[in-house]
Amino acid sequence: MPDAVVVSRARRSHARAALVLAALLLATTGTSASEGRAADAPAAAGAGSGAVAGVGTGLGAPGGVQHAQIPLYQQAVSVLPDGARGEVPADAVAVYLPGTRVPDPAAAVLAAALGSTPTTTTPLGPAAAAHAADEQLSWLAAGDVPGQGGPHEELARAALLDLHSLTVADGVVVAGWSESWRYVWPRDSSFVAVALARTGHVDDALDVLDFLERVQAPDGSFEARYLPDGSGPPDGRGVQTDGTGWAMWSAGLVLAEVDDARRPEVARRLAPLVERSAGHALQLVAGGLPPASPDYWEVAESDVTLGTAAPLVAGLEQAAVVLAAAGRPAPAAAAAAGAAAARQAVVDAFAPTGYGRYTTRALPDAASAFVLAPFWGQAPVDGAAAWRASVPSMLRPAAGLAPGAGWRRDGVSWTPQTTLYAWVAAEQGDVAAAARWLDVVDAHRTPSGAIPEKLLADGAPAAVAPLGWSAACVLLAIDALDARRATA
Repeated sequence: MPDAVVVSRARRSHARAALVLAALLLATTGTSASEGRAADAPAAAGAGSGAVAGVGTGLGAPGGVQHAQIPLYQQAVSVLPDGARGEVPADAVAVYLPGTRVPDPAAAVLAAALGSTPTTTTPLGPAAAAHAADEQLSWLAAGDVPGQGGPHEELARAALLDLHSLTVADGVVVAGWSESWRYVWPRDSSFVAVALARTGHVDDALDVLDFLERVQAPDGSFEARYLPDGSGPPDGRGVQTDGTGWAMWSAGLVLAEVDDARRPEVARRLAPLVERSAGHALQLVAGGLPPASPDYWEVAESDVTLGTAAPLVAGLEQAAVVLAAAGRPAPAAAAAAGAAAARQAVVDAFAPTGYGRYTTRALPDAASAFVLAPFWGQAPVDGAAAWRASVPSMLRPAAGLAPGAGWRRDGVSWTPQTTLYAWVAAEQGDVAAAARWLDVVDAHRTPSGAIPEKLLADGAPAAVAPLGWSAACVLLAIDALDARRATA
C-alpha cells in the first residue's frame, strides 16, 4: 500500500479549456461521461485543487505536518473491442457510450482534433465500439444493481462497471490498472468474488475462485500477488498469510449465493481450494496465533497482526461449511474445531488491546472490522465497541479513513478501509454510518465516476482508479443496506 509522495495539480487554464471541450463534445455527440460526471469534473479542476465545500485545501496539516500531494494516475479503465482494456488519462474529458466504459469513437476523434486528451487513442470503429458496449450492458443486465431507486444506485452501477473493466480474462480481476497494481491479489479477488456473487454474477465469482485455486501453492499458501496469466508472482514479496484465510472465507460466502440445486456440485468444485487452504491454516494456528506475516498494509512485520489472525478464523469457519456441503465431514470437522480454537486465541490476545493492530499495544486498526459480521460468525462481546472506537484515530481530513492509527498522518483517506467500514456498518444495522461512509466515496470519485484508491486532504481523488477492492466493498455495503431495508 505505501507509495511515493509526489505533487500533481491541474492548471486553471487547462480546466477552463476542458470545460469548453466538454460542452462541445456533449453538443456534438449527444453522449456524456459515464455516470453523468463529466460535467462536474471541469468545475472541480477549475478550483485548482479539487477542493470540495467544507473540506480543507490539503496544503498543510496542523503542527507543520505536510499533507501528501499524490496525482490521479488515471480516471478510469476503458473497455475496448475484443476484450481489450485501456487507460483513461486523468486529464481526459472522458465520453463513453451511454451506461458503459466504452469510449465514444466520435467524441475521441473530436477531442483529438481540438487538441485535448481523448478518452482513448485507440482507433475505434463505431460498429466495434457499439458491440463492446452491448457486451458490457448485457453483463450488467445479467445481474443486479444494488441500491435501485435509492441514493447510491449510481454509485453501485459505477462500481460494477469498475469491476467489469478490471476483469481482463475469465476469473482474472486485476487490483487496478496502473503498472504496479496490474496484478491479482488473493485478498482483493476474494472480496471481488463475494461482491460478484451477491450482485447476481455467481459464475463470474466462481471463476475468480478457480483462478485462486490454480495459482495456490500445493501447501495451501498464497503469494502476495500474481501475474494475470497465472504463471506466478511478479516479484519476491513472498507469502502473505491472510490470503489463505480470505480465499476460504470468500468460498463460503460465494457458496451461500448458489441455488440449492447446484450447491453440492459447486461445493465440490470449491473443495480443493478450501481443503488445501484449511490444512495450511490449521498448521499456522496450531500453537494459537499464526506467525507474523505482512497483511493488507503490505509491509514486513515482526509481530503477528490482527489483519493476519482474524481472516484465518473467518476462513476456517467458512471452510467447515464448504467442506461439509462437499461431503467431506472429517476435514469439515477439523476446520470447525480449528476455527473455534483460533478464535479463542485471537480474543485472548487482542481483546486487551481493544482489537488493535498488535497484541502488545493498543493501536487501533481497520482490521478490528474483521472480528465482526460478515467475517466472524459470532463477534466477540467487546468487538463492536472496539471497532467503533477505532474511527477517531483513523479519520482523515476528507472524512475518510486511514488503514490504522499507526499509519502515516499525511492527510490521505484510503477508500478500501472507508468502504470496508461502510459494509461492516451496514451488516451491524447501522444504516446511517454506512450511508455516511458511502457518501464520502461517492462525493470524491474521478471525473469518469470510478472509485479511486485514495482521497487527498482536500477530497481530490488520487493514485490508482478504479480499485477493485474498494468497488467490491461499495457493492457489498449497498447490497447489505438493501437487505436491511427489505427486512425493516
